[in-house]
Amino acid sequence: MTKTIVVGVLSVCLSFAAGMAVAEKVRDWKDLEAAHNHVQEAIHELDHARAANHYDMAGHGAKAEEHLRAAEHELHESIEAARAAR
Repeated sequence: MTKTIVVGVLSVCLSFAAGMAVAEKVRDWKDLEAAHNHVQEAIHELDHARAANHYDMAGHGAKAEEHLRAAEHELHESIEAARAAR
């Protein structure tokens, strides 16, 4: 069960990273805001997965959360920069 959840969480992270790599140029800060919302949802789901597994995922859950929080921060900064550039 734990391995399945870890694989699911990591696949979400990798899918997000791949999507960002091949995405079209952002034309509106609302696009960034939608991505930011998806990352926040992923963090929320990760919290539930970690709680269900008593936070014992050999450190992978914490590392995934760290990466998601970094992505959330960068997206927030991108949104602010895009709003300021308008």
